[in-house]
Amino acid sequence: MRKVKAFTLTELLVVLIIIGILVLLAVPNLMPLISRARSTEAKLQLDFLHQLESSYFMMYSRYSNDFEEIGYEHVKLVSEGGQANYIIEVVEASVNSFKAKATAIVDFDGDGTFNVWEIDQDKNLREVVKD
Repeated sequence: MRKVKAFTLTELLVVLIIIGILVLLAVPNLMPLISRARSTEAKLQLDFLHQLESSYFMMYSRYSNDFEEIGYEHVKLVSEGGQANYIIEVVEASVNSFKAKATAIVDFDGDGTFNVWEIDQDKNLREVVKD
């Protein structure tokens, strides 16, 4: 009977524990990067909404708070089985101005604060609440 060279179960478990410890040390350092990457979704959606509102303003000389009028369709949220992490809403729409807001439905770094972004008719995009 020939013996095959291999790792023992104990050796494999030690390696897995070491990898687990390294992952636990690395994750807190990566959380700000993950939050910034996910906030790109809000920026892109608000920029697209601004384009639609601007087009609507050129046609009708006013801004609209109705997504169907401007042609904006919500992406399904993570809570509904989709991929979107932000709720997009028009906060204010009048003849001369509009303001839209993207509010995160997921607490990216687990601190209890939800990320909020806003954009207005002049395309001033700003982060209102940082996560």
